Amino acid sequence: MESPAIDARLLLEAAAPVSRAEILADPHRALAADAAARFEALVARRERREPVSLILGRKGFWNVTLKVSPGVLTPRPESETILEAALAELPPERSFRALDLGVGSGALILALLAERPNATGLGVDVSEAALAAARDNAARLDLASRVDLVRGDWTAGLADAAFDLVVANPPYIATGEIASLAPEVRRYDPRVALDGGPDGLAAYRVLAPEILRVLRPGGLFAVEIGSGQRLAVEALFEAAGAQEVRTHRDLGGRDRVVAGRKKPLGNAPLNR
Repeated sequence: MESPAIDARLLLEAAAPVSRAEILADPHRALAADAAARFEALVARRERREPVSLILGRKGFWNVTLKVSPGVLTPRPESETILEAALAELPPERSFRALDLGVGSGALILALLAERPNATGLGVDVSEAALAAARDNAARLDLASRVDLVRGDWTAGLADAAFDLVVANPPYIATGEIASLAPEVRRYDPRVALDGGPDGLAAYRVLAPEILRVLRPGGLFAVEIGSGQRLAVEALFEAAGAQEVRTHRDLGGRDRVVAGRKKPLGNAPLNR
């Protein structure tokens, strides 16, 4: 496992229960029998490669803590690159309408709304389990009044030029590579959120023209990509008419997010 010490501490905090500060201040403190039993049970689940986030039922993402559940993609820190790219172009005081395609647990749209109090949003997902998780998180974060969450197939039924921002973390793993993924991913993340078709690009072929359709003139998009997909995804968006297309790297230095804009009307400046 990549981070056994961190995993063990998080499980201990939940089982004891204690805080990180208490563990550091008194590392030799004896566990009560019931806490020790709870800890061993949690460790046994982790040994079966169940993700810590699912064991604990929560995951921190950007500026929010989300409830996570089986059958829903667990948000990753790398996806925060989408927010970095989008928020840099959207001043805190601005009012805008955002769309999150494949909303999952609600990580992207809810973190975005928490950062931008004048924004509203729509989250779309094909999975009822994901929508239930997103609605629960929206209510817990007191954001339910600012976001609509609906079942749908990407942009089907959405009006033209309806959004100032579109974000998405589509499935981008090539079908043949799924079996080689870490057990935490291939066993516990929903396949629909992983499988990007034979070359991993199936979703982008659908999304590139559709995202440009639903964006308002001058509007911004930011989509997550997988390893080695930068040139292909950039080309798909450029062919759809996007401007200022470029790729942002995550904290690990990997190409992670393709972002750009829809052409503004006439000679008007881009809507920043």
